[in-house]
Amino acid sequence: MPLHALVEPVAALSESERARTARHAVLAGFGELGQRRLAAGRVAVIGVGGLGSPVVLALAAAGVGELIVIDDDEVELTNLQRQVLHRVEDVGVPKIDSARRAAADLGSATVVTGIRARIDDANADDLLATAHLVIDGSDTFATRAAVAAACERRGIPLVWGTVQEFAGQVTVFWSAPPNGVAPVVLADLYPPETVGEVPSCSQVGVLGALCVQVGGALAIEAVKLITGIGEPLLGRILLIDALTARVREVPLRPSGQSPTPAPDPLPEIPEIDTAEFDARRAAGLAVLDVREPEETELGTVPGARLVPLAAVLENPAALGAGPYAVVCKAGMRAHRAARALAAAGADVVVLAGGMDAWTGGRA
Repeated sequence: MPLHALVEPVAALSESERARTARHAVLAGFGELGQRRLAAGRVAVIGVGGLGSPVVLALAAAGVGELIVIDDDEVELTNLQRQVLHRVEDVGVPKIDSARRAAADLGSATVVTGIRARIDDANADDLLATAHLVIDGSDTFATRAAVAAACERRGIPLVWGTVQEFAGQVTVFWSAPPNGVAPVVLADLYPPETVGEVPSCSQVGVLGALCVQVGGALAIEAVKLITGIGEPLLGRILLIDALTARVREVPLRPSGQSPTPAPDPLPEIPEIDTAEFDARRAAGLAVLDVREPEETELGTVPGARLVPLAAVLENPAALGAGPYAVVCKAGMRAHRAARALAAAGADVVVLAGGMDAWTGGRA
Protein backbone atom coordinates (compact mmCIF):
# COMPACT_ATOMS: atom_id res chain seq x y z
CA MET A 1 0.00 0.00 0.00
CA PRO A 2 1.21 3.59 -0.60
CA LEU A 3 2.53 5.38 2.47
CA HIS A 4 2.35 9.04 3.37
CA ALA A 5 5.08 11.19 1.86
CA LEU A 6 8.18 11.28 4.04
CA VAL A 7 8.92 15.00 3.76
CA GLU A 8 7.06 18.27 3.36
CA PRO A 9 7.62 19.96 -0.01
CA VAL A 10 9.66 23.09 -0.57
CA ALA A 11 7.55 26.15 -1.37
CA ALA A 12 8.67 26.38 -5.01
CA LEU A 13 11.26 25.17 -7.49
CA SER A 14 13.61 27.47 -9.33
CA GLU A 15 12.69 28.06 -12.96
CA SER A 16 15.76 26.16 -14.16
CA GLU A 17 15.05 23.17 -11.90
CA ARG A 18 11.39 23.21 -12.91
CA ALA A 19 12.41 23.04 -16.56
CA ARG A 20 15.11 20.41 -15.95
CA THR A 21 12.67 18.07 -14.18
CA ALA A 22 9.69 18.69 -16.47
CA ARG A 23 9.28 14.99 -17.29
CA HIS A 24 8.57 14.31 -13.62
CA ALA A 25 5.86 16.99 -13.57
CA VAL A 26 3.69 15.05 -16.03
CA LEU A 27 4.06 11.68 -14.32
CA ALA A 28 0.70 10.36 -13.11
CA GLY A 29 0.44 10.91 -9.37
CA PHE A 30 3.83 12.60 -9.13
CA GLY A 31 3.57 16.10 -10.57
CA GLU A 32 5.17 19.27 -9.29
CA LEU A 33 4.18 18.39 -5.71
CA GLY A 34 6.29 15.23 -5.88
CA GLN A 35 9.19 17.17 -7.36
CA ARG A 36 9.00 19.77 -4.58
CA ARG A 37 9.08 16.93 -2.04
CA LEU A 38 12.21 15.54 -3.68
CA ALA A 39 13.80 19.00 -3.49
CA ALA A 40 13.19 18.97 0.27
CA GLY A 41 14.64 15.48 0.78
CA ARG A 42 17.94 14.65 2.47
CA VAL A 43 19.24 11.18 1.63
CA ALA A 44 22.34 9.59 3.15
CA VAL A 45 24.15 7.26 0.74
CA ILE A 46 26.53 4.81 2.38
CA GLY A 47 29.31 3.92 -0.05
CA VAL A 48 29.99 5.28 -3.54
CA GLY A 49 30.79 1.89 -5.04
CA GLY A 50 28.86 -0.43 -7.33
CA LEU A 51 25.48 0.41 -5.78
CA GLY A 52 26.13 3.93 -4.51
CA SER A 53 27.33 5.09 -7.93
CA PRO A 54 24.02 4.65 -9.80
CA VAL A 55 22.13 5.80 -6.70
CA VAL A 56 23.99 9.12 -6.64
CA LEU A 57 23.53 9.61 -10.37
CA ALA A 58 19.82 8.78 -10.28
CA LEU A 59 18.98 10.88 -7.23
CA ALA A 60 21.02 13.87 -8.32
CA ALA A 61 19.33 13.71 -11.72
CA ALA A 62 15.96 13.36 -9.98
CA GLY A 63 16.53 16.58 -8.03
CA VAL A 64 16.81 15.36 -4.43
CA GLY A 65 17.69 18.35 -2.26
CA GLU A 66 20.76 16.95 -0.50
CA LEU A 67 22.81 13.77 -0.78
CA ILE A 68 24.96 13.03 2.25
CA VAL A 69 27.56 10.75 0.69
CA ILE A 70 29.71 8.78 3.15
CA ASP A 71 32.78 6.87 1.90
CA ASP A 72 36.43 6.72 3.00
CA ASP A 73 37.82 5.17 -0.20
CA GLU A 74 39.74 6.42 -3.23
CA VAL A 75 38.91 5.37 -6.78
CA GLU A 76 40.86 2.38 -8.11
CA LEU A 77 41.12 1.21 -11.70
CA THR A 78 39.30 -2.06 -10.87
CA ASN A 79 36.30 -0.02 -9.66
CA LEU A 80 35.51 1.23 -13.15
CA GLN A 81 34.03 -2.07 -14.32
CA ARG A 82 30.95 -1.50 -12.15
CA GLN A 83 31.15 1.85 -10.32
CA VAL A 84 29.71 4.00 -13.09
CA LEU A 85 30.03 7.31 -11.24
CA HIS A 86 33.83 7.37 -11.55
CA ARG A 87 36.08 8.06 -14.55
CA VAL A 88 39.67 7.15 -15.45
CA GLU A 89 40.80 10.61 -14.40
CA ASP A 90 39.26 9.98 -10.93
CA VAL A 91 41.67 7.13 -10.13
CA GLY A 92 43.49 8.00 -6.92
CA VAL A 93 41.04 10.69 -5.77
CA PRO A 94 38.39 10.34 -3.03
CA LYS A 95 35.16 8.77 -4.23
CA ILE A 96 33.11 11.51 -2.59
CA ASP A 97 34.71 13.98 -5.03
CA SER A 98 33.25 12.00 -7.95
CA ALA A 99 29.82 12.35 -6.37
CA ARG A 100 30.15 16.14 -6.21
CA ARG A 101 31.36 16.30 -9.80
CA ALA A 102 28.57 14.08 -11.10
CA ALA A 103 25.80 16.20 -9.57
CA ALA A 104 27.34 19.34 -11.01
CA ASP A 105 27.69 17.72 -14.45
CA LEU A 106 23.97 16.91 -14.43
CA GLY A 107 23.09 20.55 -13.88
CA SER A 108 21.21 19.48 -10.76
CA ALA A 109 20.34 21.71 -7.83
CA THR A 110 21.23 18.78 -5.56
CA VAL A 111 23.75 19.62 -2.85
CA VAL A 112 26.27 16.82 -2.32
CA THR A 113 27.72 16.78 1.19
CA GLY A 114 30.70 14.45 1.02
CA ILE A 115 31.97 12.88 4.22
CA ARG A 116 35.23 10.96 3.94
CA ALA A 117 34.80 8.47 6.76
CA ARG A 118 34.05 4.82 7.37
CA ILE A 119 30.74 4.62 9.19
CA ASP A 120 30.66 2.39 12.29
CA ASP A 121 28.90 1.97 15.63
CA ALA A 122 30.73 4.95 17.13
CA ASN A 123 29.86 7.58 14.50
CA ALA A 124 26.73 6.32 12.73
CA ASP A 125 24.25 8.32 14.81
CA ASP A 126 26.10 11.58 14.22
CA LEU A 127 26.67 10.98 10.50
CA LEU A 128 23.01 10.13 9.86
CA ALA A 129 21.50 12.73 12.20
CA THR A 130 19.96 14.96 9.50
CA ALA A 131 18.92 12.35 6.91
CA HIS A 132 15.27 11.65 6.10
CA LEU A 133 16.24 8.20 4.86
CA VAL A 134 19.38 6.14 4.25
CA ILE A 135 20.47 4.02 1.28
CA ASP A 136 23.07 1.41 2.20
CA GLY A 137 25.39 0.30 -0.58
CA SER A 138 28.31 -0.62 1.67
CA ASP A 139 30.43 -3.73 1.20
CA THR A 140 30.80 -5.28 4.67
CA PHE A 141 28.21 -6.70 7.02
CA ALA A 142 29.73 -4.89 10.00
CA THR A 143 29.07 -1.56 8.30
CA ARG A 144 25.55 -2.63 7.32
CA ALA A 145 24.78 -3.65 10.90
CA ALA A 146 25.99 -0.30 12.26
CA VAL A 147 23.94 1.62 9.71
CA ALA A 148 20.83 -0.48 10.35
CA ALA A 149 21.11 -0.02 14.11
CA ALA A 150 21.40 3.76 13.76
CA CYS A 151 18.37 3.87 11.45
CA GLU A 152 16.38 1.77 13.91
CA ARG A 153 17.23 4.13 16.77
CA ARG A 154 16.22 7.15 14.73
CA GLY A 155 13.12 5.48 13.28
CA ILE A 156 13.97 6.40 9.67
CA PRO A 157 13.66 4.16 6.58
CA LEU A 158 16.67 2.19 5.39
CA VAL A 159 16.69 1.30 1.69
CA TRP A 160 18.94 -1.74 1.46
CA GLY A 161 20.44 -3.74 -1.38
CA THR A 162 23.18 -6.22 -2.15
CA VAL A 163 24.87 -7.62 -5.26
CA GLN A 164 27.15 -10.60 -5.58
CA GLU A 165 28.14 -12.52 -8.68
CA PHE A 166 24.91 -12.55 -10.76
CA ALA A 167 22.36 -12.03 -7.96
CA GLY A 168 20.86 -8.93 -6.35
CA GLN A 169 18.48 -8.14 -3.50
CA VAL A 170 16.54 -4.97 -2.65
CA THR A 171 14.26 -4.24 0.31
CA VAL A 172 13.27 -1.52 2.77
CA PHE A 173 13.71 -1.72 6.53
CA TRP A 174 11.82 0.65 8.84
CA SER A 175 11.59 0.32 12.60
CA ALA A 176 8.92 3.02 12.99
CA PRO A 177 6.70 3.05 9.89
CA PRO A 178 3.28 4.76 9.83
CA ASN A 179 0.49 3.34 11.97
CA GLY A 180 -0.95 0.14 10.61
CA VAL A 181 2.29 -0.92 8.91
CA ALA A 182 4.42 -3.64 10.48
CA PRO A 183 8.02 -2.66 11.24
CA VAL A 184 10.72 -4.72 9.54
CA VAL A 185 14.42 -4.52 10.44
CA LEU A 186 17.68 -6.07 9.30
CA ALA A 187 17.58 -8.77 11.99
CA ASP A 188 14.32 -10.06 10.51
CA LEU A 189 16.22 -10.93 7.34
CA TYR A 190 19.60 -11.74 8.87
CA PRO A 191 19.38 -12.68 12.57
CA PRO A 192 22.78 -11.82 14.11
CA GLU A 193 23.51 -15.42 15.04
CA THR A 194 23.14 -16.56 11.41
CA VAL A 195 25.57 -14.11 9.84
CA GLY A 196 28.80 -15.77 8.80
CA GLU A 197 31.78 -14.63 6.77
CA VAL A 198 30.49 -13.05 3.56
CA PRO A 199 32.80 -13.40 0.52
CA SER A 200 34.02 -10.12 -0.92
CA CYS A 201 33.48 -8.83 -4.43
CA SER A 202 37.18 -9.35 -5.18
CA GLN A 203 36.82 -13.03 -4.22
CA VAL A 204 33.71 -14.00 -6.20
CA GLY A 205 33.15 -11.09 -8.58
CA VAL A 206 30.03 -9.18 -9.61
CA LEU A 207 28.40 -8.48 -12.96
CA GLY A 208 28.88 -4.76 -13.48
CA ALA A 209 25.59 -4.08 -15.24
CA LEU A 210 23.71 -5.73 -12.36
CA CYS A 211 24.98 -2.99 -10.04
CA VAL A 212 23.25 -0.43 -12.24
CA GLN A 213 19.99 -2.39 -12.11
CA VAL A 214 20.04 -2.84 -8.33
CA GLY A 215 21.23 0.72 -7.72
CA GLY A 216 18.39 1.99 -9.89
CA ALA A 217 15.91 -0.01 -7.82
CA LEU A 218 17.34 1.49 -4.62
CA ALA A 219 16.94 5.00 -6.02
CA ILE A 220 13.34 4.28 -7.02
CA GLU A 221 12.51 3.12 -3.49
CA ALA A 222 13.93 6.37 -2.11
CA VAL A 223 11.88 8.45 -4.56
CA LYS A 224 8.70 6.55 -3.64
CA LEU A 225 9.24 7.02 0.08
CA ILE A 226 10.05 10.73 -0.20
CA THR A 227 7.08 11.52 -2.42
CA GLY A 228 4.53 9.03 -1.09
CA ILE A 229 3.81 7.38 -4.44
CA GLY A 230 3.59 3.68 -5.21
CA GLU A 231 4.21 0.76 -2.88
CA PRO A 232 7.64 0.58 -1.23
CA LEU A 233 9.41 -2.73 -0.66
CA LEU A 234 8.68 -2.69 3.06
CA GLY A 235 7.83 -6.26 4.00
CA ARG A 236 9.02 -7.58 0.62
CA ILE A 237 12.39 -8.53 -0.84
CA LEU A 238 13.04 -8.09 -4.54
CA LEU A 239 15.28 -10.90 -5.84
CA ILE A 240 17.09 -10.46 -9.16
CA ASP A 241 18.77 -13.32 -11.04
CA ALA A 242 20.71 -11.73 -13.89
CA LEU A 243 21.69 -15.04 -15.52
CA THR A 244 18.10 -16.22 -16.01
CA ALA A 245 16.60 -12.71 -16.37
CA ARG A 246 14.13 -13.51 -13.58
CA VAL A 247 12.87 -11.02 -11.02
CA ARG A 248 10.66 -12.18 -8.16
CA GLU A 249 9.74 -11.12 -4.66
CA VAL A 250 9.30 -12.91 -1.36
CA PRO A 251 7.57 -11.61 1.77
CA LEU A 252 9.61 -10.42 4.75
CA ARG A 253 7.80 -10.21 8.07
CA PRO A 254 8.88 -9.33 11.59
CA SER A 255 10.26 -12.32 13.46
CA GLY A 256 7.46 -14.43 14.93
CA GLN A 257 4.68 -12.64 13.05
CA SER A 258 1.95 -14.75 11.51
CA PRO A 259 1.38 -14.49 7.76
CA THR A 260 -0.14 -11.23 6.63
CA PRO A 261 -3.79 -11.62 5.57
CA ALA A 262 -4.62 -10.90 1.95
CA PRO A 263 -5.76 -7.32 1.42
CA ASP A 264 -9.37 -6.56 0.60
CA PRO A 265 -9.99 -6.44 -3.14
CA LEU A 266 -9.96 -3.02 -4.75
CA PRO A 267 -13.46 -1.60 -5.21
CA GLU A 268 -14.97 -1.72 -8.71
CA ILE A 269 -15.55 1.80 -10.02
CA PRO A 270 -18.41 2.34 -12.49
CA GLU A 271 -17.72 4.25 -15.69
CA ILE A 272 -20.07 6.59 -17.52
CA ASP A 273 -19.85 7.71 -21.14
CA THR A 274 -19.74 11.33 -22.27
CA ALA A 275 -23.51 11.58 -22.86
CA GLU A 276 -24.35 10.36 -19.35
CA PHE A 277 -21.52 12.52 -17.96
CA ASP A 278 -23.02 15.67 -19.51
CA ALA A 279 -26.53 14.77 -18.43
CA ARG A 280 -25.55 14.07 -14.83
CA ARG A 281 -23.33 17.16 -14.72
CA ALA A 282 -26.25 19.29 -15.89
CA ALA A 283 -28.26 17.79 -13.04
CA GLY A 284 -25.64 18.91 -10.53
CA LEU A 285 -23.03 16.12 -10.37
CA ALA A 286 -19.68 17.58 -9.28
CA VAL A 287 -16.55 16.94 -11.36
CA LEU A 288 -13.07 16.22 -9.97
CA ASP A 289 -10.16 16.69 -12.44
CA VAL A 290 -7.04 14.87 -11.19
CA ARG A 291 -4.63 15.98 -13.93
CA GLU A 292 -1.56 18.12 -13.29
CA PRO A 293 -1.69 21.95 -13.44
CA GLU A 294 0.23 21.98 -16.73
CA GLU A 295 -2.63 19.98 -18.25
CA THR A 296 -5.60 21.76 -16.69
CA GLU A 297 -4.19 25.13 -17.75
CA LEU A 298 -4.97 24.04 -21.32
CA GLY A 299 -8.62 23.49 -20.48
CA THR A 300 -10.95 21.51 -18.26
CA VAL A 301 -14.65 20.87 -17.67
CA PRO A 302 -16.33 24.11 -16.57
CA GLY A 303 -16.72 24.19 -12.81
CA ALA A 304 -14.47 21.18 -12.21
CA ARG A 305 -12.56 20.93 -8.96
CA LEU A 306 -8.84 20.66 -9.77
CA VAL A 307 -6.90 18.33 -7.45
CA PRO A 308 -3.79 16.54 -8.83
CA LEU A 309 -3.72 12.78 -8.35
CA ALA A 310 -0.86 12.90 -5.80
CA ALA A 311 -2.91 15.17 -3.52
CA VAL A 312 -5.95 12.90 -3.85
CA LEU A 313 -3.97 9.80 -2.92
CA GLU A 314 -2.31 11.54 0.02
CA ASN A 315 -5.62 12.26 1.77
CA PRO A 316 -8.68 10.98 -0.15
CA ALA A 317 -11.02 11.48 2.81
CA ALA A 318 -10.39 15.24 2.69
CA LEU A 319 -12.31 15.53 -0.58
CA GLY A 320 -15.62 14.52 0.97
CA ALA A 321 -18.23 11.88 0.24
CA GLY A 322 -19.33 13.09 -3.20
CA PRO A 323 -21.08 12.19 -5.33
CA TYR A 324 -18.78 13.27 -8.16
CA ALA A 325 -17.29 12.15 -11.44
CA VAL A 326 -13.51 11.81 -11.67
CA VAL A 327 -11.76 12.75 -14.89
CA CYS A 328 -8.18 12.72 -16.18
CA LYS A 329 -6.71 12.65 -19.68
CA ALA A 330 -7.68 9.13 -20.71
CA GLY A 331 -9.07 7.41 -17.60
CA MET A 332 -6.19 5.57 -15.91
CA ARG A 333 -5.39 8.24 -13.32
CA ALA A 334 -9.10 8.79 -12.70
CA HIS A 335 -9.53 5.12 -11.79
CA ARG A 336 -6.58 5.26 -9.36
CA ALA A 337 -8.06 8.32 -7.69
CA ALA A 338 -11.57 6.88 -7.68
CA ARG A 339 -10.47 3.65 -6.00
CA ALA A 340 -8.79 5.60 -3.21
CA LEU A 341 -11.84 7.84 -2.83
CA ALA A 342 -14.24 4.88 -2.80
CA ALA A 343 -12.12 3.15 -0.17
CA ALA A 344 -12.50 6.32 1.93
CA GLY A 345 -16.29 6.12 1.58
CA ALA A 346 -16.95 8.46 -1.35
CA ASP A 347 -19.59 7.95 -4.05
CA VAL A 348 -17.69 8.22 -7.35
CA VAL A 349 -17.87 7.36 -11.02
CA VAL A 350 -15.22 7.75 -13.75
CA LEU A 351 -15.63 9.40 -17.13
CA ALA A 352 -14.74 6.66 -19.62
CA GLY A 353 -11.95 7.82 -21.91
CA GLY A 354 -11.36 10.96 -19.85
CA MET A 355 -10.88 14.40 -21.34
CA ASP A 356 -9.79 12.86 -24.62
CA ALA A 357 -13.26 11.36 -25.03
CA TRP A 358 -15.07 14.46 -23.78
CA THR A 359 -13.25 16.96 -25.99
CA GLY A 360 -13.37 14.55 -28.92
CA GLY A 361 -17.11 14.45 -28.62
CA ARG A 362 -17.15 18.23 -29.09
CA ALA A 363 -14.89 18.34 -32.11
